[in-house]
Amino acid sequence: MIKIAIFGVGLIGGSLALCFKGKPELYVVGHSNNPRSVDKYLKHGVVDHATVSMEEAATDADFIFLCVPVGNMEDYLNQLSRLKLKPGCIITDAGSTKASITACAERLDFKDAYFIGGHPMAGSEKTGVEAASLYLYENAFYVLTPMEQTPQEAYDRLAALLRWTRAHIIKVDSSLHDDIVGAISHLPHIIAVALVNQIAGYNQSNNLYENLAAGGFRDLTRIASGDPIIWRDILSDNREVLLKLLVDWNSEIAHFIQLLKDDNGQGIEAEFRKANEFRSSLPERRKGVLSSVFEIYVDEVPDHPGIIGQITMLLGNNKINLSNIHIIESREDVPGNLRLSFRDEEHMDRAIELLTQENYTVHV
Repeated sequence: MIKIAIFGVGLIGGSLALCFKGKPELYVVGHSNNPRSVDKYLKHGVVDHATVSMEEAATDADFIFLCVPVGNMEDYLNQLSRLKLKPGCIITDAGSTKASITACAERLDFKDAYFIGGHPMAGSEKTGVEAASLYLYENAFYVLTPMEQTPQEAYDRLAALLRWTRAHIIKVDSSLHDDIVGAISHLPHIIAVALVNQIAGYNQSNNLYENLAAGGFRDLTRIASGDPIIWRDILSDNREVLLKLLVDWNSEIAHFIQLLKDDNGQGIEAEFRKANEFRSSLPERRKGVLSSVFEIYVDEVPDHPGIIGQITMLLGNNKINLSNIHIIESREDVPGNLRLSFRDEEHMDRAIELLTQENYTVHV
């Protein structure tokens, strides 16, 4: 049997476990320092075995996945370097920064084991093993950042194993990875947090800001709700990249300030046009480092008793998984609007088709 040890079986590690579990010749072991978490891994059936012993999990493992917070990665690598690992064992991680963990691995001696950095570029607004999904990585990019001295044979073995995730495996230099992910993920999180905090400051003297900011503003800034501890560690780890990016961001904002000072309508129009053109060229519904939102709006829902139950029953009877429902407007004798959320694109597309057949007006 090929033994796969996963340290940290939450959303990311649990989804990896589900991709491997039950496959021929693959045996999945989950590890946590918390006995309750170990019980939870087994209860949810995402692993074949679970343990609180790091040594037990790592012993004879062919692959070790570190799916722990970025701030804990170096400690785990140090502990693994002191264990007797199976010759040829491949250690990899799932963190969103790669340069520092790669540098740490280069300083350590894993004997006959190898470290290859990894970053599955998919996620969800939900966390924990309860949110783990067999389909989380399907059609997403899975970045691998091998070191110069990494044998091609080891890289090929890891890439072959990761094909069970149905992700697109791509090889990237660790520093380049941090530059790109800093720009397309870490910087947007900083901007979202700063914008929310700015509006929260205004709201202290006038709560109309909060009342009128619902809806579109909440959707625009949803990534500001990320885990504070996790994002503290990520931003600190990638701080050199982010400091450069923030200088560029300040230049962009300064440019808009000058356009407004000059009342330069043509310049403002040109900026929006340029942004529109680039954004339109982006893959519309491909999985990326920022988790996608699979939501639809059902307009003009009639004010009939039980109508919402009819819609949810229609979806349920057709095995469409609805993760959330939000009544945007519902007043007596006035048609209302519903926002329906789904866990994946497939269920959303099936819901659109089904509701359209039932003569509902649906918008994405």
